[in-house]
Amino acid sequence: MPPANSDRLRVASAQINPIVGDIKGNIAKILEGVVAAKSQGASLVLFPEMVVTGYPVEDLALRPAFRKASLRATESLAKELAAKGCGEILVCIGFLDDDGRPLNSLALIHGGEIKAKYVKRHLPNYGVFDEFRNFAAGSGTLVVRFQGVDIGVAICEDIWRDEGPMRELAARKPGFVLVPNGSPYERSKDDLRLELVGKRAKQIGAPILYTNMFGGQDDLVFDGDSMAVNGSGELLARSPQFQSDLMVVDIPVQAKTSSPDLVISEDVKILSDEARAPIAKTLPEAEEIWSALVLGLRDYVEKNGFNSVVLGLSGGIDSAVVATIAVDALGRDRVFGVSLPSKYSSEHSKADAADLAKNLGIGYRSIEIEPVVQGFLKATTLQGIAEENVQARVRGSLLMGLSNQEGHLVLATGNKSELAVGYSTLYGDAVGGYAPIKDVFKVDVWRLAKWRNEKARGEGSAAPIPESSINKEPSAELRPGQKDSDSLPNYELLDQILELYIDKGGDASAIINAGHERSLVERVILLVDRAEYKRRQYPPGPKVTPIAFGKDRRLPMTSRWREGN
Repeated sequence: MPPANSDRLRVASAQINPIVGDIKGNIAKILEGVVAAKSQGASLVLFPEMVVTGYPVEDLALRPAFRKASLRATESLAKELAAKGCGEILVCIGFLDDDGRPLNSLALIHGGEIKAKYVKRHLPNYGVFDEFRNFAAGSGTLVVRFQGVDIGVAICEDIWRDEGPMRELAARKPGFVLVPNGSPYERSKDDLRLELVGKRAKQIGAPILYTNMFGGQDDLVFDGDSMAVNGSGELLARSPQFQSDLMVVDIPVQAKTSSPDLVISEDVKILSDEARAPIAKTLPEAEEIWSALVLGLRDYVEKNGFNSVVLGLSGGIDSAVVATIAVDALGRDRVFGVSLPSKYSSEHSKADAADLAKNLGIGYRSIEIEPVVQGFLKATTLQGIAEENVQARVRGSLLMGLSNQEGHLVLATGNKSELAVGYSTLYGDAVGGYAPIKDVFKVDVWRLAKWRNEKARGEGSAAPIPESSINKEPSAELRPGQKDSDSLPNYELLDQILELYIDKGGDASAIINAGHERSLVERVILLVDRAEYKRRQYPPGPKVTPIAFGKDRRLPMTSRWREGN
């Protein structure tokens, strides 16, 4: 049975996609969300962390003009909401506040003004100077009474720690808790979120509304996955991943459970109907990863104003997957593939590249690189790897030339396995403005390709990725009969070691104890450690694993440390 009318608060979670620095555009999205929530009878609307400025702002937070613009926009929004007839709704938005320092703050807006603020931490330096401050009362927590319900607030990482605001909120016993978030996507993180939000609800003894942003920002992807749970931690409503959503739901609450810092409204709103939002299903892992890669690429292209993308099509699995991601993200008319065969390129590779382009319906051309390569080689004597790398660099130069001439963004097609061990050519296959699969291990590239083909068949469409691209042995085709396995262990074995070393932080002894051969482990670790200078020069790409190169893990480029020293 639903609770009595007087024991329900109708709230809205506005899962939106802000753009960093587009303060006017973000404010417009906030206004649109509040108006939509009002039309569905919501009394309260919660937006994501730092939604006014977009997130993360990094060193933009150090610019006084940027901080002041955020504060002015938030103050102006309060007046505009009242002017649009939304003044009686409690609107909770994350913004960058300014008191001479950057402050990650939540504003509670009602009646045409900011009624209260809550600060999580200073910005932009992660982990420095934690400061939890209630501007209304100066304490470490904030509880306001609205429509007779005592509402506590927390921001993002507040809920990840047992101490601090969570413990204090539990002691204050609010009747409801709001948590705006800017939580990036990682594999399987959604289950951790639900578990954590439920745990905090039980700890505090009150329902929680958790609102996360969605969208791509440089090398991060935010997947949304906003949710509401009751005081027992049971899921009441959940937003879908990787899309905008306005979730309106009636939350069972208890009135006047605490001593609030500020009373906004004592009047209880009687609800004559009931709002029940759906509980969106979480995506299977392969679909979840694919959706993150598609959203990351789409938003990088759209938010930076690129019209189209171009990439080299080798006939191999990596470029096939990247091209398919690009079509899913942007549409076939904005994706251009280029075959760049050398004298070592096999006929089946050239055919696979052409078949992929035909299946996807993208623009396609073929440029023979041998004459250009020979021009380079006539200028000096190069042999072995140096000669092989000329081919890769000619391809990179031609793609960048097409980018300059035609305005495309070049997509790099390297995967995490190659990036880890330095199996790429600087200024060759490593060129580009964005690298969609740089955080995807090779074994997962194959898995994603198979999943995408199965999805197409399930929808009654032809599979986009040629089966021969999936099944053939990987090769850079820079010399006769070359295979990746000439230089690397097979990818199934390599990726097991890389996951243990990179994602799980294991050292050589731990990896050996997991059953891997000592000489192989030491060789792989040495390859990873020596390749840092290449990774520093690689294009950005979406983070999808717990430890992404560049974002989470950086080694010194100059170092003589070796395990066993």
